[in-house]
Amino acid sequence: MITVAALYQFTAFPDPAALRGPLLSLCEAEGVKGTLLLAGEGINGTIAGSRAGIDAVLAHIRTLPGCAGLEWKESSTEAMPFGRMKVRLKREIVTMGVPGTDPRAIVGTYVEPADWNALISAPDVAVIDTRNDYEVAIGTFRGAVDPETESFRDFPAWWEANRDRFHNKRIAMFCTGGIRCEKSTAFLKAQGVDEVYHLKGGILKYLEEVPARESLWDGGCFVFDERVAVGHGLEVLPHELCRACRRPILPEDRARPEFEEGVQCHLCVGEYSEADRARFRERQRQVKLAEARGAAHVGAVAKGGE
Repeated sequence: MITVAALYQFTAFPDPAALRGPLLSLCEAEGVKGTLLLAGEGINGTIAGSRAGIDAVLAHIRTLPGCAGLEWKESSTEAMPFGRMKVRLKREIVTMGVPGTDPRAIVGTYVEPADWNALISAPDVAVIDTRNDYEVAIGTFRGAVDPETESFRDFPAWWEANRDRFHNKRIAMFCTGGIRCEKSTAFLKAQGVDEVYHLKGGILKYLEEVPARESLWDGGCFVFDERVAVGHGLEVLPHELCRACRRPILPEDRARPEFEEGVQCHLCVGEYSEADRARFRERQRQVKLAEARGAAHVGAVAKGGE
């Protein structure tokens, strides 16, 4: 059984580049795969491997500056959900693009999963899904506002255009694992919104802890690995990934006339040029050749990170 660990920590790394080599070497030595992002504001990512391997990597991360209290969310899967290990240096561990947004200085009020239903059911609370449109499309909380953003970078502009809708409302925000809400709630607090709440541990923690019979969640939760989507109890759902646009699709979507393996699906059929599709077909050919050899092709793996 493979252990999957999703983690993030906002902390000051004066020299994140110096942390990259030892972290990557340890992951590779332990057979751990996935993606970790390092920036001056901290660390973020999802990794998978054996129990011992994950424990070793988490122990190492907890020795990094400000990471002693690191929290992470775990699940398990039968197959390795990543093709390789990447440790990348970034400007932000989750990209919002608003200078000065610092969750270490100000952040919304954390709400435990057990208390989330009562909060979002209150008539004076507006619930906002901070995830991207393709994630919201397969599942969200009942009554949640969908900003219809293609990227988290779009969220600040959406808020500026829509803030009057939420006058005299308390704001409750959620995302996959919690990290985007660290930034979005800090942003709203800096914008002068007094009561801003944040689902602690994100959707994943809610689906893990709240029984399905009590749940206000409908559908699946997109995850950034080869599981694609999970439901209550973190059960893996039947969604697949379009290898062209990286959006989740269902097995029956393969029967649609627009679908071509590795090239396009009904969601992205009009988004690419003929040159793009030719490139995708060649990539798919290489994937099939790799499969025939019993090897994994890195182009077949979902993008990591939240």
